[in-house]
Amino acid sequence: MKKILTLDKIKVGQTAKILEINSNYNLKRRLLDLGIVKDSDIKCEFKSPFNDPTAYFIKGTTIALREEDAINIRVSIDE
Repeated sequence: MKKILTLDKIKVGQTAKILEINSNYNLKRRLLDLGIVKDSDIKCEFKSPFNDPTAYFIKGTTIALREEDAINIRVSIDE
């Protein structure tokens, strides 16, 4: 069964599939340039002490995203 949530809600070690990005044009363009595109797998690798930023592994690289950006990315996970 698939569960749909925002990227900031996945736990360390979980992998999710990106469904969509809901943000303004500039942020969406930046996220797309980082490899955050629909149907890509993204794994939460590390959360900082206050959960902001969080490190994610996508397309062979690790990126850090702020919570305010991650809440704009809808993902699905297997339950």
